[in-house]
This record gives sequence, C-alpha cells and structure tokens, in this order.
Amino acid sequence: MKNILNKLFEQERLTQEEAKNILIEIATEKFNTSQLASFLTVFMMRPISVDELAGFREALLSLSVKLDFSDFNTIDLCGTGGDGKDTFNISTLTSFIVAGTGNKVAKHGNYSASSVSGSSNLLEFLGYKFSNNQDSLKSQLENANICFLHAPLFHPAMKAVGPVRKELGMKTFFNMLGPLVNPSNPQNQMVGVFNLEVARLYNYLLQETAQNYGIVHSLDGYDEISLTSSFKLFTKNNEQLIAPEELGLKRLAQSEIFGGNSVKESADIFLSILEGKGTEAQNNAVLTNAAFALKIIDKNKSFETAFEEAKDSLFGLKAKTCLTRLIK
Repeated sequence: MKNILNKLFEQERLTQEEAKNILIEIATEKFNTSQLASFLTVFMMRPISVDELAGFREALLSLSVKLDFSDFNTIDLCGTGGDGKDTFNISTLTSFIVAGTGNKVAKHGNYSASSVSGSSNLLEFLGYKFSNNQDSLKSQLENANICFLHAPLFHPAMKAVGPVRKELGMKTFFNMLGPLVNPSNPQNQMVGVFNLEVARLYNYLLQETAQNYGIVHSLDGYDEISLTSSFKLFTKNNEQLIAPEELGLKRLAQSEIFGGNSVKESADIFLSILEGKGTEAQNNAVLTNAAFALKIIDKNKSFETAFEEAKDSLFGLKAKTCLTRLIK
C-alpha cells in the first residue's frame, strides 16, 4: 500500500492492472484503517480515471459471490448515492413499482454512506432478511418479482472498507462502483449518478457491455430523475437533455422530495407512497423514474404508455403486494 499511496500522492494515476490488484489486496483486510482512509481520500480530491474505475470494477466482480439469474430478464435500479440531497428512497420505490408491472428486478444496494437511509437501511427496517443464497433469491424473484442483493454479502472488498466509509461519512469511489458490480449481471440497468463526469465514465464503460442501460443525472445534483430540474439521460446510442415540462409534469421544489431525518421517517414516507397515499410530487418523481426504467426494458415503449403502466402498479397496489411477498 505504501508504494501505491506514494504514487497517488505524486498525482500519478493507477493503471487498470494496479487498480485491480490493490482492491483485491484490500479485500483480504491486510491494511489498517489509516491506510484505507488515505487511499479512499485520494479519489475524493481528484477525479477517478476510466482505467482506475475499470480496474476496481474488474476486481470486485472477480471476487464477488456469483449469481445466475439467466432464466429471467432482470433489471437493476440503483443510484450511486453520495449526492447529499437526502431524498426519500426513490430508486427503491421505483424498483417495487417496476416489479409490480410484472418485470423482474434484481436490485443491488447497500447501507447509506452519506444520507439518512440507504436501500439496505430501509429494507432491513421493514423486516427483510439479507441473503446471498441463490435459491432463496430466485424464489423471491419468482414470487415477488424482486429480490435484493445487499452488497457486503457479495463483495468482500466492500465489507472490508465499510467501517471506514461510515466514519468518513462522504461519498467515495465505492459509491461509483456499486451500480457497476451487480453480481447477477442483469440484462437491463437504470443507474443514477451524482455528477456528469461520472455519467460519462459510466457511459464509456457500459458501452462495452451487452446490457440495455440508461444513466440519469439531474442537473441540480441528484443521482436520479428528481423533477427539480432538467436531467441528462445517456443510453447506448443516445444522449438527451429532458425538462420535466417536456414530459407534461410540473417542476418540483427540493423540499417536496425530502426523505426525513431518520430511517423510521424514511420508512414511513416509503410505505405511505407505496400505499397510494403519497403527495403528487412524490408520486410523480417515482413514476417518472419507473417509466424510464420500463423504457429501458422495452425501447419501443413510449413514455406515456410506460407512465400509465407505472401508475397502475402503484395505485393498483401491485407494487405494495410485491413488498409484502418479498418480506414474507
């Protein structure tokens, strides 16, 4: 680690192979917390390179607990986190709405490193038991249309840096990696990122895969479609700037999608929306994300059709049914 840190402190970049090898060593828990904190901090002070991100990703995937969900056509809906916006759990709610339309969702997630409640915090609070058992997770996909992949159970390197990330309380490159290393290798993915630089890095990496994907970033800083501003959408063959008004929707105030000050408050908001009792602003935010997710699965689907499908899932309580089945 000393040689790597010296190289980084001299403002040099790691090669893809160096990045891969150091993360494999981190996974063995051979470094102390000071060394790990120093390593993580470097990438908070300057942009990560494509080679570094690719190497870190390669390491995590090579070490991960593998899952074979090839019997299903799955989608992952996941944000990088780290946007500091403290919204309610939009990507998790979106996942259940998409599951309620009959599509299969293999959601990858983790505890929050910087906000009140990440997807793992929320689902654990609601009584979901994390597992990396393939048969159990397949059963959830079959019965509830959704399963949840708690990242530390699949990625030893994430587990090794978890305490340091929590102590730092800020976004690290692991926020960038999370959506890139779903161990089930879903055929479809919608990912939100906290800035345009990361969006372009993702676009570069994901273009090399066979996935259908969409990368979203709201220009006022959200790692999802927040409807508080225009947002960028990157797909394999396209890049768009879309305003809420173009979708026939009102622009929202940031306060309208606030997620509460505790895990319990976040869970209360989550359940209220899932029971069809959300505000118009909350509903439109999740329905818009769900509609674009459905368009990623089927590129020929119009936004209007996808939005109506999402509404039927939410207000017909199909999304809630998926949660009930998943917890059981």
